[in-house]
Amino acid sequence: MLHVLDLTNRVAVVIGGTSGIGRAIAIGLAEQGADVVPTGRRVSHVEEVSVAVEALGRRALRHVTDIRSRQSIDHLRDATLDKFGRADILVNAAGVTFRQPTINLSEEQWSSILETNLTGALRACQSFYEALKASGHGRIINIASLGSYVAFLEVAAYCATKTGLLSLTRSLAVEWAQDGISVNAIAPGIFPTEMTSGIVTGTARGQELLARTPMRRFGDPQELVGAAVLLASDGASFITGQCIAVDGGFLASGVNS
Repeated sequence: MLHVLDLTNRVAVVIGGTSGIGRAIAIGLAEQGADVVPTGRRVSHVEEVSVAVEALGRRALRHVTDIRSRQSIDHLRDATLDKFGRADILVNAAGVTFRQPTINLSEEQWSSILETNLTGALRACQSFYEALKASGHGRIINIASLGSYVAFLEVAAYCATKTGLLSLTRSLAVEWAQDGISVNAIAPGIFPTEMTSGIVTGTARGQELLARTPMRRFGDPQELVGAAVLLASDGASFITGQCIAVDGGFLASGVNS
């Protein structure tokens, strides 16, 4: 058990791993011994996180990826296998959101958020399936949301995609268990990041979220690393189809005062 969380000689691909939650997870996996491919659409961000990974003594691959393109995802897979010869861990952390009254939501907006948050994750899982199967201990970690479980005002498209992602996690877990691939998810609570800070920091919405969180504070992305390391490691060898909520008690709470 001493080394059950050790990720030495594992290769982790973190899509959306260049900012916010994904960045914290990418560096956290490297701290635990993994070589990491932190990828996203911005060259400068890919470079910055790759440098951080290499500063820990791990190998990194600099490769810009657009989750909305199957060709781009396939190129990422091929580049990963060319450099490392394997892929053991896939983290789907790419995500977008916006607030919009649903009555005004266009089909184009709906399709846009679906492409990244749900269809993009499916593309990545399909593309890396063979490599994860060959690994012998393949791990997929999808970043779900509180919105996978409860509704948030005027973000219907986001919540629908995150509910779908949780369902996809369970379906792939059942289908791919015999292939040695575990598929799980993490549902973060409220973590002010580049994507969400404007919505929750110093706003009425943020105050309501704090009131509904028993710990009475927002999370720090570093607090997601432990769950990610567990799900990526041999410590999760008999865990699949599950979602760990790292939410300060939000989903468990009823009345907090």
